[in-house]
Amino acid sequence: MDTIEPRMPARTSRVVPAGACDVHSHVFGPLERFPTGAATYAIPLATPSVYRQMLDSVGLDRGVLVQPAPYGTDTRALVNALDALRGRARGIAVADSGISDASLDVLHRAGVRGLRFIEMLDPSSGKRYAGSIGVDTLRQLAPRMRERGWHAHIWAKAQDCPDVYESVKDLDMPIVFDHMGQFDVTTGVDGAAFQRFLGLLESGQVWTKLSLCRVSRQSPVYAELELFHRALVSKRPDRLLWGSDWPFVRMADASPDVGQLLDVFMNWVGDEAIIRQILVDNPAHLFGFDIEGRE
Repeated sequence: MDTIEPRMPARTSRVVPAGACDVHSHVFGPLERFPTGAATYAIPLATPSVYRQMLDSVGLDRGVLVQPAPYGTDTRALVNALDALRGRARGIAVADSGISDASLDVLHRAGVRGLRFIEMLDPSSGKRYAGSIGVDTLRQLAPRMRERGWHAHIWAKAQDCPDVYESVKDLDMPIVFDHMGQFDVTTGVDGAAFQRFLGLLESGQVWTKLSLCRVSRQSPVYAELELFHRALVSKRPDRLLWGSDWPFVRMADASPDVGQLLDVFMNWVGDEAIIRQILVDNPAHLFGFDIEGRE
């Protein structure tokens, strides 16, 4: 198994508000205890202790850990990390329709608050990422997710998001689209796919994550994304979350710096109240963190 050291961030130039949350990161390992399955990329050595160090380095008090595809539906590493972080983090797991109620309850007690579904194809194979679960399974799991107050995270391309949403909007739960909807920058902010995705936020049921590095590789300034970012913030700041995507799987030497990503976000938003809304209030509401200050 190929492994890689994750990039650790520098401090931000701006002050990060207390209670700020990174809603999209991954942990792996310790690999001797929690080996991954098949992977098409080098596995970052991003253990819970390294993840905690990353959060501390940039002044983030909270985080949400998303189950990475190489673990499939094996959530032991995720549960171990949530236990180690002692309430500082929540989890988004992966499950198939055969999971037992008892297993769902174990995940909930550990801090899991939703499940992830993937409709993206692995560019190396042209097939769905190994270990990922599609949206078709969401309909089967939805009743049990609702019982626990969970929501769905979906990774799909912007042009597919409206159809995906139409297929799940009746499930009566928040729908979170990863990575700003994974739109095509070259079509411009007025492009049909991005505008339709932007319109989904008007439903109030749809949320999205402001995660720059999966939409553009123009680190560290991401100038080509600024207009898209501003359009999302202007539309529904109450339905936006911020996620770094650390430890940046499949990016290797192109991995950005989490501190720089935070600075870009705060500089583009500008308004301190909206910065706090997106970094603190929105994730506290959606993931069930205590709204008051630090954990």
